Amino acid sequence: MKNRTAIVGIGQTEFSKESGRTELQLACEAIKAALDDAGLTAADVDGLVTFTMDTSEETEVARNLGIPSLSMFSQVPYGGGAAAGTVMQASMATATGAANVVVCYRAFNERSGMRFGDTGRALTTMPLWLSWYAPYGLLTPASWVALHARRYMHQYGATNLDFGRIAVVDRLHASTNPDAWFYQRPITLEDHQASRWIIDPVLRLLDCCQESDGGVALVITTTERARDLRQTPALITAAAQGATFDSEMMTSYYRDDLTGLPEMNVVANKLWADSGLTPDDISTAFLYDHFTPFVLMQLEELGFCGRGEAKDFATIENLSLGGKLPINTSGGLLGEAYIHGMNGITEAVRQIRGTSCNQVANVEHVLATSGTGVPTSGLILERP
Repeated sequence: MKNRTAIVGIGQTEFSKESGRTELQLACEAIKAALDDAGLTAADVDGLVTFTMDTSEETEVARNLGIPSLSMFSQVPYGGGAAAGTVMQASMATATGAANVVVCYRAFNERSGMRFGDTGRALTTMPLWLSWYAPYGLLTPASWVALHARRYMHQYGATNLDFGRIAVVDRLHASTNPDAWFYQRPITLEDHQASRWIIDPVLRLLDCCQESDGGVALVITTTERARDLRQTPALITAAAQGATFDSEMMTSYYRDDLTGLPEMNVVANKLWADSGLTPDDISTAFLYDHFTPFVLMQLEELGFCGRGEAKDFATIENLSLGGKLPINTSGGLLGEAYIHGMNGITEAVRQIRGTSCNQVANVEHVLATSGTGVPTSGLILERP
């Protein structure tokens, strides 16, 4: 499918802590904005892809937007791991002719509505697998990630200060993005180290992503059709999903090694093989940053550095605008908003178009990853 399809439209609502409207309305607003951006209408759409966790079903979205018919619709599981997976499925559909124009979307009130960090929710809706961990206090995503990260710290000598550099970079980039929640509010490493512990000695408050309300949508069609549309297309050079043996949702504690993200390694190998590219070819990247330690692990799984070397590679200078690998130039999930990684893909498209608030010079290829600690996905976009 290399470069046969493209992202031709992006749309989003404002990012807030209380949207004041339903998740269905947020989804429809984001989709309409993405279609307007592409120069298309609801009548052009015949495919929809979203997350299994999204509450806005495809038929409801179609009804409210006036989409006359759907020849393809799909939902991708595993929370934030689905983000690039929605683009992969949309790309497959348009490349094969199963649909002509496919919209991917994610919308939720994750701050004013159902909060993922709510321990009460974990106890009242506890799945069977969680019964092995909840009695010992492992009730939230932060606690699940911290157990992996603590072993990583022990194995490779990483510290919370090393993780804090990710937060500083994200907040620096968010500070110049008017759409980011933390616009004009950068932090220093000292600020990070002064924030309270969430999981001592692994995660501080500023290592944890936001809880946000909002919606994001992407429009995908063939590269041939994209030539006639409004925006510079972001060619989909490669897209992949990845799962491995003995995976659980963020609690894969029965593996021999807890210091890596093997699902992301599956994605990485597929992306490099399908694209013919290497990490050196990537101009900038969105690395899913729900918790800072997993950004370091992603750098290793993706091949930007060796095992245990991310703490030395991930300096503020290397990862900031003008550095070796600028990451999360919109502010990421820590600085802009947490919309399950879909807002990272919109930023990747802006980098391809040359319209980012923190534009990287001479962008050719952009990498975007999805949720970590879960079966996941990733993609590489290319400038035409």
